[in-house]
Amino acid sequence: MKKTPEDLLKDWMQLVNSGDVERLVAMYDKSALLIPTFSNRLLNKPEGIREYFERLCSRDDLSIALHEKTLVAQHLRGEVHALGGIYCWRFAIDGELFTFEARFSVLLDLALPAPILHQHSSQIPRML
Repeated sequence: MKKTPEDLLKDWMQLVNSGDVERLVAMYDKSALLIPTFSNRLLNKPEGIREYFERLCSRDDLSIALHEKTLVAQHLRGEVHALGGIYCWRFAIDGELFTFEARFSVLLDLALPAPILHQHSSQIPRML
């Protein structure tokens, strides 16, 4: 059975939660652009994406959870889909557990073996 965009997002989150860097990186197309939550750099090479996830997945108590009600799925054309929403990152810094709410968008091509073409995630800023 073919996976839906929502299935792929859940797979991605499970890989983050398990710290499986190899399988995480394998979800990104070779020309993918990642604008990560916890970096000020744009990552457009597999090596940069790998380094980012190696650092992130080394955090103690790392987990990510989707706020299900915020998920918006768009079918763009053919096998290309966009997803957006809000998720919550959690990990320990110096033994203290922190949470970071972040908004995200991801562009997927389900026809590709590495379906993530573009991903942007940023911490939600404080309101004015």
